[in-house]
This record gives sequence, C-alpha cells and structure tokens, in this order.
Amino acid sequence: MYLPQFHTTPENDEWWGKGYTDWVAAKNAVSRYRGHRQPRTPLGDNYYDLADETAAAWKWQAELAAKYGVYGFCIYQYWFTGVQTLQRPMEILLRHPEIPLRYSICWANEEWARSWYGNEREVLIPQEYGGEKEWKRHFEYLLPFFKDERYIKVDRKPMFHIYKAHQIECLKEMKEFWDRLAKENGFDGIYLVAGNTAGVIKEETREIDAYYNFEPNHVWGQKRNKVFVKLLWWKAGLLRRAGKIMKREFFTGRRSLKRVYRLILSEKYHTNQTVYLGICPEYDDTPRRQEQGVVYDDASPKQFGKTLRKLIRKSEKMGSDFIFINAWNEWGETAALEPDDVHGYRYLEEIHNALLETENQNEA
Repeated sequence: MYLPQFHTTPENDEWWGKGYTDWVAAKNAVSRYRGHRQPRTPLGDNYYDLADETAAAWKWQAELAAKYGVYGFCIYQYWFTGVQTLQRPMEILLRHPEIPLRYSICWANEEWARSWYGNEREVLIPQEYGGEKEWKRHFEYLLPFFKDERYIKVDRKPMFHIYKAHQIECLKEMKEFWDRLAKENGFDGIYLVAGNTAGVIKEETREIDAYYNFEPNHVWGQKRNKVFVKLLWWKAGLLRRAGKIMKREFFTGRRSLKRVYRLILSEKYHTNQTVYLGICPEYDDTPRRQEQGVVYDDASPKQFGKTLRKLIRKSEKMGSDFIFINAWNEWGETAALEPDDVHGYRYLEEIHNALLETENQNEA
C-alpha cells in the first residue's frame, strides 16, 4: 500500500495549514510514554517531495522495491464526485515510463473528514457515487493508467482496488458498467479487489473478484476479538477517568502486534473467493491522532520476517498470488517499509530473505 500525501495540495493547505504533508505529522510526533519511539526520521533525512517532476523519489523507491523483492505498489486514489486530490504523484509516475515499477490503484472511497489531532469529526468532502455519467468520468481518468504496461493485470484485467467496497450500494451496477467500458478498450473486464478492512468476509458477491486483508484492522475487527476489545475500551475508560481525577494524562492505546501476527496466521477462511493475506511491519498512528492514537509497541523486524515466512507458505496453500503489506510509506501511522533512523533497511531485508528462503525450499 502506497500513500501519495507527500506533496502540498490546496486542500491540505486550507484544512491543516500551509505546507502540510504527512512529513509534518511525522516530524511533530511526540513520545506518549516511556520507551515510546517517536518521532521517527527517514534514513538520511530523506523527506522527499512527490510533486517533483523529475520523479526522483519514484526512481529511488522503484530501485529499493526491485532490490528487496517488493513486486509492486498499490497507490491510493482520492476520488470524489467532481473532485480529486493527491493525484499528482501517480500522474508523474505515468509520465515516466522508464521507471521499472509495477503498480495498481486503490480507490480510498471514504469521505474526507477532519478527525485528526483531536478534532471533532467534520466532513470536508462527502463521498457520493452518482450514476453512469460519474462512473464513466472515473473510468476515463483511470484508462491511461490501465493501458500502462507496468500496471498490474490479472487474466487480462486491470487490477483495481476499492478500500471499502461494501459501502457502495450501487457496486453491482458500477462494476458491470466498468466491465463493459474495459472490454470496449481491449481488456477482458476489471479485476476488482475489495479491502477486507475490519472483520471477516460475511458474504460472497459476484462483483468482487478478490479481497485483500488490510492489517492490523482486519484481524482486530473480527468477532473473536470483540470481548478482548471491549476489555481494552473498559480499561481505557477507567484510565481516562483516573487521569481527570489525578490531573495527568494516561496513554490508553497500547496494543500487541505479536497478537495480531498470531491471529493472521491462525485465521481460517470459509469462502470460495480469492483472499490475499496482509501484514504490517509496525503501526503507530499517534503522529496523526496524538493521544487518541493506537500503538502496537512490540513490533520488530525479526518478528515481521518470521511471520512473513509463515504467511508466504499459508498464502501458497490458499493459491493466492499476492500478500498486501501496510504500508510502503505510511509515516503518519509509522507503518513504513522505507528505511528509517531506528531500523534502517531491516524490514526490506526481511522481505528479501523470506522470499529467498521460500524459493530455496520450493526448489528443494
């Protein structure tokens, strides 16, 4: 998963202050408790600008991905009826066909809301889906990317992701319309991959070709976790009340990534649809959400690599071709494979080693 919010936009200037990018959130992060490692700094202070028309950041990222075995990127798109934002980086990538980087696009189809930094929730751009006129406009924007030789395709179909497909009531009609347009343009349809963002797959739908598990949200939202999650909320409520009485702040968002990894590996699937497993290297969204954030504070490259090796084996047994990692560069959520001042290249090295070991075992 790839976040494009590393360049300024008029919308972010207006909503969050002039010059805002995700680097601002990362730089302003503070430690919330003893041993909490914030802020994090990209290795070599590499605060890149994705609006750079030379595509220097893309070239560097493509080189890293190829060196360590990352197959490709899934780039978030923020498309609303009549409005789009943060699209410039992928347009720059499209204009540089010499960059050897496979990619696909994920429509982050949530409404754009002001909910970071302790703000009360306020909708900034609503998410509406319209009808065929709006769907055609969206498809025509995507078509040059679909036609790019680097764009990831499955069975002659461009792979297109929707983060929360279950929120689209007209999904059946939209998918049929897009399939028709895709066939008119030389494809065999659209390969639609829906984000499994919280909980398990509840029902199979013909419109969705596959699901990808978005971690840690997916396993954390499963029914088997509900009692545990309620206990955490109860504990957090008690700590907040105690904090008010004692006039001090208790951070209530500490969780275990090792527990998440165990759940990912133990989860069983009762569906005939394709499921792409997911994993995250770390997760800590306090740079964005401050004291309301969540920290999985027992993460490590070693544990990530150990789990990834098992996940590759599990994925092979399921017949799945992809594993989705959250994320390449979510610095505002401390979920980044990119090298930083704490671990350097360790997470990328773990991917490389896991793939190499799997290849050797398969050959043996």
